Amino acid sequence: MMSEESIEIVPYSPGWPVAFRAEAVLLISALRDPSFLIEHVGSTAVPGLGGKPVVDIMLGATNLAAVDARRPAIEALDYDYGPPAEAVIRDRRFFVKCVGGRRAFHLHAVQAGSSSWIEHLVFRDRLRGDPELAAYHEVKAGLARQFRDDREAYTSGKSAFILQVLGRAGGRLGGDEGAPGRPT
Repeated sequence: MMSEESIEIVPYSPGWPVAFRAEAVLLISALRDPSFLIEHVGSTAVPGLGGKPVVDIMLGATNLAAVDARRPAIEALDYDYGPPAEAVIRDRRFFVKCVGGRRAFHLHAVQAGSSSWIEHLVFRDRLRGDPELAAYHEVKAGLARQFRDDREAYTSGKSAFILQVLGRAGGRLGGDEGAPGRPT
């Protein structure tokens, strides 16, 4: 069952990339298919940037049917599937893994090469490469204070900053019409 704890923004932890690598090994082993790609995305993938203490993992597949076929293997790793999230972002499958009763991992499964895939990687890489974009931490901290118990409002509030960063990278990179795959 997915945990619905309040949103908390914490300082960067060097344990986040370690947790990602360990989880990636588990996923690769469980999926047993070399066509899947795994990337660390979101704030926890940006050295020095604070964020929610939840590691975001992007799973790239040849198509969503491949993800659906491997859903039992993903769930066997204690991930809960979150189909309501598909109403917001139609071109992904979303899973949450809790550890100790708290969200620890978000798994965003999308088609590799899709606009969601590209936008998440471009956003992460822009944050990694431009120290001025560390302001994202303050944006998220303010939103967490304002929308502590409203994940939808918190996520929606980050959109303007995310779109600005993607614009700096050469303009909007696309997305499913009406439901773009917003980076985390």
